[in-house]
Amino acid sequence: MHPTLTVFTPTFNRAYTLHLCYESLKRQTSKDFVWLIIDDGSTDNTKELIQMWINEKKVPIRYHYQKNQGMHGAHNAAYELIETELNVCIDSDDYMADDAVEKIVEFWQSHGSDQYAGIVGLDATQDGKVIGTKMPDHLKESTLSHLYGKHKVKGDKKLVYRTELTKKTPPYPVFPGEKYCPLSYKYILIDQEFPLLVMNEILCYVEYLPDGSSMNIINQYKKNPNGFAFFRQVAIQYAPTFKESLRESMHYVSSSLMIGNKKFLLESPKFFTTLLATPFGVLLYFYITRTSKATVLKSG
Repeated sequence: MHPTLTVFTPTFNRAYTLHLCYESLKRQTSKDFVWLIIDDGSTDNTKELIQMWINEKKVPIRYHYQKNQGMHGAHNAAYELIETELNVCIDSDDYMADDAVEKIVEFWQSHGSDQYAGIVGLDATQDGKVIGTKMPDHLKESTLSHLYGKHKVKGDKKLVYRTELTKKTPPYPVFPGEKYCPLSYKYILIDQEFPLLVMNEILCYVEYLPDGSSMNIINQYKKNPNGFAFFRQVAIQYAPTFKESLRESMHYVSSSLMIGNKKFLLESPKFFTTLLATPFGVLLYFYITRTSKATVLKSG
């Protein structure tokens, strides 16, 4: 019998912080889970640390090592390996609320079905403050795009997906020399199939470390233009509003200029929207390539 939930953690040289997640999994009030660690080419003592935890037998652990491919490559590996009904990603610098597994499993057993993509819950800072905003109390279900676009929810949320859907949607493309493709690519495709059940409960405590991807988004943008251009094409196609479509087009133009793709207008799923966005995309391109900032996030 498989457990109900896989908690998967992509990690790269994070041995110094991975214990937070491990300790939180030891504290879980429900043991109906397995921890899948995708080691994306770590050169620190990650492997030895995890072997020690496996030997402790306090938490069921599966360990998978691969050559470094970046966050999305680690997610691809996880989705291939997961065998449980549900899965949730807990990053290497984050940890779960002590009752998160219990809440996820009980909520899904009470309300879940094959008409839902999974569950969307809350992320919080380590002092318990919800990241962004809570979701509307009356809301029982929503796609992720409607959550942000229609219901004006802000901030990262914790996504628990049905494994059948994460396996069925195409993997993230891995471009030579690049290590990032926005994870929202899969979420947008799953949005087209089914809504998520809304659960206004804190499932995960997060910390934005200086070496994390959230704090280095502009650098990610510069280093991974193919991944971003690919993602923007999908985002334009499924944007819920014209405004969103225009914004995604602007970013698509910028990334296309970075990779020297002169056919970007012809390859856009929405030609005229992208044409309209082109002057703004050109300005964004010049800003991104000339700024010394690493992130657009506000601190504090």
